[in-house]
Amino acid sequence: MRMNGNKRTTVLREVPSAEAVGMALAHDLTQIIPGQFKGRLFKRGYVITEADIPKLLDIGKEHIYVMELGEDELHEDEAAERMALALAGDGVACSGTHEGKVTLRSSLDEPGIADIPEELVHQINSLGEIALATVRTHAVVGAGQPLAATRAIPLVVKREKVEAVEALARQWREQHGAAGPIRMRPLRKLRAGLLTTGGEVFSGRITDKFGPAVKAKLEMLGSEVAEQRFAPDDRQVIVNEIHYLLGQGYDMILITGGMSVDPDDRTPGAIQAAGAEIVSYGTPMLPGSMLLMGYLQGVPILGLPGCVMHDPYTSFDVLLLRILAGDTITKRDIVSMGYGGLHGC
Repeated sequence: MRMNGNKRTTVLREVPSAEAVGMALAHDLTQIIPGQFKGRLFKRGYVITEADIPKLLDIGKEHIYVMELGEDELHEDEAAERMALALAGDGVACSGTHEGKVTLRSSLDEPGIADIPEELVHQINSLGEIALATVRTHAVVGAGQPLAATRAIPLVVKREKVEAVEALARQWREQHGAAGPIRMRPLRKLRAGLLTTGGEVFSGRITDKFGPAVKAKLEMLGSEVAEQRFAPDDRQVIVNEIHYLLGQGYDMILITGGMSVDPDDRTPGAIQAAGAEIVSYGTPMLPGSMLLMGYLQGVPILGLPGCVMHDPYTSFDVLLLRILAGDTITKRDIVSMGYGGLHGC
């Protein structure tokens, strides 16, 4: 241990592996066998035995390091652990430390969505010497799957870096009244009423393809289309059908067809005439720019554009997850969909 003013600083002492019997490793050692294995061969703190010397030499370690930390420093493992514990919130569990990294995983029994404050992630990563990697907020994360990971970049980091992360997490908890800023939210199981408009489908001239596509999306997320009805391109008939679905007490009303700018497309006007409060007709996302988002007596009501039938990921997928998580969609939410919202055109 060396003194720097009044503070001790870390000393790494290099020791030949052949002379390292009885000494403890200062950090994890990784073994890589191409095409077969990559992982930890020895864990930090492991005490070297005579039988370990050939293994150390096999991975190119002719020396090991014995480390003594300064009072203002933390080993990478402790740094990663402390950051992970400070950040983990509801529905999140921390893995054990591995090579200076701790993974935060969903502890939910079913898929949910990640709730991660983007600005906080940027603040933490601007501190330097430490890293926080996450999925995007509102991403679907399966049971037991990772949504974030903390890591120290060097083997030893300044204690103040980790304390700054802990302070940011504590401030977030105080402001939001939640267990931690990195959270998982379960998806509600909702029952939707589906109305398919269009004379060609109503008359049986063509086969409905909207219904199966929408049903598949909801079922994949644990919800269901409880009832599907059909209407011609008649504004009043569509209004009547919307009121019927509302009267059935469904959690969500989805309307397909007639969402373009063609003069004979009546769906947007019918949704408004039914009494819905329109949050937005149109989104800055492709595909799915012609989607209508609104609320009718507190029930989410969406007019779905044709792309929902054939594109795997549209504005409907984005908003559906938010609704299933219990969010009330605002105009600001719609506006934010433009950044990163180009998924094909």
